[in-house]
Amino acid sequence: MTETPKKQGDFQLPDGAEGVPGDYSAAFDRRVASPDDPDIPDTQLGTDAIFGLCQKAIEKVREFPHKPGIYLMKDEADRVIYIGKAKDLKNRASSYFHKAAAYDPRTANLVREIRDIANIETESEVDAILMEARLIKDIQPKYNRDLKDSKTFPYLQVTLREQFPRVEVTRTPKPRGVRLFGPFPSASTLRGAVQILQKVFKFRTCSLQIKEEDERWQWFRPCLLGHIQQCSAPCCFAVSKINYRKSILRLIRFLEGNKKKLLRDLYHEMKAASRERLYEAAAEFRDQIRLIETLDQRGDVDTHAQPEVFQIDPRKGVIGLQKILKLPQPPRTIEGIDIAHLSGRDMVASLVHFIDGLPFKPGYRRYKIRTVEGIDDFAAMAEVVSRRFSHADTNDHPPPDILLIDGGKGQLNSVLAALEHAPVKPGVILSLAKREEEIYLSGADEPLRLSRRSFALRLLQYVRDEAHRFAQHYHHLLRKKSTFGER
Repeated sequence: MTETPKKQGDFQLPDGAEGVPGDYSAAFDRRVASPDDPDIPDTQLGTDAIFGLCQKAIEKVREFPHKPGIYLMKDEADRVIYIGKAKDLKNRASSYFHKAAAYDPRTANLVREIRDIANIETESEVDAILMEARLIKDIQPKYNRDLKDSKTFPYLQVTLREQFPRVEVTRTPKPRGVRLFGPFPSASTLRGAVQILQKVFKFRTCSLQIKEEDERWQWFRPCLLGHIQQCSAPCCFAVSKINYRKSILRLIRFLEGNKKKLLRDLYHEMKAASRERLYEAAAEFRDQIRLIETLDQRGDVDTHAQPEVFQIDPRKGVIGLQKILKLPQPPRTIEGIDIAHLSGRDMVASLVHFIDGLPFKPGYRRYKIRTVEGIDDFAAMAEVVSRRFSHADTNDHPPPDILLIDGGKGQLNSVLAALEHAPVKPGVILSLAKREEEIYLSGADEPLRLSRRSFALRLLQYVRDEAHRFAQHYHHLLRKKSTFGER
């Protein structure tokens, strides 16, 4: 005779099921057993039994706020077994208590061990990302174990020994001369957070070796980040070394979690500048205070996250292009152009902007083709290039180091002809043909063929594919409007 197991936790039996407290026969398909019976695989557990053991956590999640923060899941011994971040704590944490999560191989074992849960609210999603990394590093929960491998997961690295320190995401941190934060669970999420933080602290992310004693830097042309006020542009001495390092120290204090003290100090500096009638400096402090206070409104981490295409740092793709194209220095900016249409209707073009091998979405542009009728990709490409490199369009959008055209030699020739009398031009113009992945360069009789495993080719493919995706998205929007008669 099978003995009725002791009650392991409260749960709701399925509708219409008969049973008594402690009887799990309605939740397990075949026989009476406790959820901890070693003879029964976890996959045989019914969802009612699984979530019955999680009842305490489920009740707590119902009281979670719809705010950003982190959640800490605990086992029956009250040990933290998983830490996660959330833009919306209630929605994210409750997703673990659905049937799909109970049987998903990625979360099934975790869900079966959850007995309790706690949360910590943060002021923004960026704060949640930083707190998640700090707690995972300190606690090292069972189901965050992969983060213990510092060679696999990304860090945020500040190069303090440089005169103008830079901030970078890296999987291979330097052993000395840097300040490290992390590791972080996701490189793409971290890059999204860096873009948001850069709008506040205006630090540089390039690899330029800038030295204050080298006067040649004052004539250097800053990249797009400097033009749109997302970097203070130390590369052309637009900011002094002292003021730039002050911004870096403020960033470090923020990353360490000293947000309130940082705001207090900035407020005192603003008041002091105002008393000394340094109104421009006071206004800068005021703007920085406002940006930090509204950090959660500076952008969406998921929207601005940079896609991870490379198993290694995309910087290798940039260095590869420098070698292949015989450039004096690594190309910092790459722009890609593509055309989209349906039998010549609703013809549009996209322009995507990459900085240091990664997409920079604020630099993206889209165009409606105005002068071309019918199917003529060559003429459409020529129109877009002419408009992009007209004098008026380049005041705040300087020409890239490399311009990549989707297509073969015909597309390249049409672009070269359109740029013949342009007031400003890209550093290098090339096209990438899809079928054989051949690279056509101006002045070269034969196309350049690279190994399919070449980092340089992979970067060019990424730029081209991103331009294609962005063009198709815009084209579909216009088609939808025309189909439903929207204006």
